[in-house]
Amino acid sequence: MSNPTDRRTIGLIADTHGLIRPGVSSALEGVEVIIHAGDVGDGVLAELTEIAPVKAVRGNTDPIGDPDLPLSLVLELGGLTIHVSHGNELGVPTPEKLLAAYDQDVLIYGHTHRQIVAREGYRLVVNPGAAGPRRFNLLPSVARLTIVDGFAEVELIDLDV
Repeated sequence: MSNPTDRRTIGLIADTHGLIRPGVSSALEGVEVIIHAGDVGDGVLAELTEIAPVKAVRGNTDPIGDPDLPLSLVLELGGLTIHVSHGNELGVPTPEKLLAAYDQDVLIYGHTHRQIVAREGYRLVVNPGAAGPRRFNLLPSVARLTIVDGFAEVELIDLDV
């Protein structure tokens, strides 16, 4: 008898800056956990918790000392290790800088407000883009990370403005 496929679906969000857009709920519907990569803002974590449990890190605009917002997190989901930080600890974060700084399988960050998905071998680097107020002429977005049998894939989802 074969083992059932191990499938995990995780919502990724960053740079909300206090704003949850109406499309976030449907974009992240059905995820088992939401990972927020910083610059959260007031009221956001409570609203996201209505969708799924939330793990979040502190961004450069979040208050220092908030026990709910550590500088980084390391999680294990679906047989992979996941590092979450805002990215500003590396100056201007890039996939190359994150891959050099952290050893985990999946690296999630924010800060630049730009969607990025990069792969190096089995390792994956993801910036889901900014889900909050529109800045830098970039469309707001979130992402869904799916881990199936120890392999991670990501889908970027643009939000209505």
